[in-house]
Amino acid sequence: MSQPHAFITGIAGFAGSYLAEELLNSGFTVSGSIYDDEPTDNIAAIRSDLRLVPLDILDGDRCKKVLRKLKPGYVFHLAAVASVGRSYEQEALTVEVNFRGTLNMLAAAGQLDRLNRFVYVSSADCYGIFSPKNRTLTENQPLNPISPYGISKAAAEYAVRYHYRQHRLPAVISRSFNHSGPRQTERFVIPSFARQVALIEAGRQKPRVQVGDLSARRDFSDVRDIVRGYRLIALKGRPGEVYQLCSGRAVSIQKMLDALLSFSTGKVTVKVDESRLRKAEIPVLRGSNRKAAQSVGFEIRYKLKTTLRDTLEYWRSKVGKA
Repeated sequence: MSQPHAFITGIAGFAGSYLAEELLNSGFTVSGSIYDDEPTDNIAAIRSDLRLVPLDILDGDRCKKVLRKLKPGYVFHLAAVASVGRSYEQEALTVEVNFRGTLNMLAAAGQLDRLNRFVYVSSADCYGIFSPKNRTLTENQPLNPISPYGISKAAAEYAVRYHYRQHRLPAVISRSFNHSGPRQTERFVIPSFARQVALIEAGRQKPRVQVGDLSARRDFSDVRDIVRGYRLIALKGRPGEVYQLCSGRAVSIQKMLDALLSFSTGKVTVKVDESRLRKAEIPVLRGSNRKAAQSVGFEIRYKLKTTLRDTLEYWRSKVGKA
């Protein structure tokens, strides 16, 4: 029996690199897209095991040509403008990449004769504003996005559902909540804190961590748990369905910062940086992973403290090498 073949858009990114490792370790052959001059540091250790293809997902004809040639049985669509903060600065680009790029990948996947699953990686930012503010969200929660990023991901979800209904594309949606770990860029909250702590320890930054709103509570998981969820959804998820991947509990940004600081031996002060405060913050974001647990066997294996510690060690190594 031949090995299953998976194609990953955004394979050299944060989650994409971990998904590639997860799939290789599970017996898949793996190919994926990279764009011009994209850094491949995240996949350096496994690059010889991958087939990398230059691809701009905004080029619809190229998307079709690549998938026709590779004929993957599974397509994982992760490539996106993934930062909420960046989406406010680059609204048009965010919508173009996240929505039109997804349309191109859907059309390309639709021409494959033996496609088992198209996994679209969406986001809990699609939920936006809801009430009551501290409710635990399920897959049935109405979408009400408030950021350009959330709007673009919600629009792409509707496109995925359309292709499932109209063209019977075997597509599933992973609505993922916050996840972090080593390799994530400092545009995101946990690596931002971890990088600053590492710089302080190395004597390259004053002993002061710049922060935004610490009161917000978020449902954080380890990226290694989340990508295992992507694989399980691809293998066991029902076409047309949405599955939330999350921990099921919300932790304040303050508590995560306190934990990171507890791993450091130096004395560090904290200062709020007004530029880090978001325009429209959601106070609490927490999801239920019951459906994913019962339907595909998803579970949380990594404790948040492990994620935080591993992220700090990653940045210590990165700062040390620099």
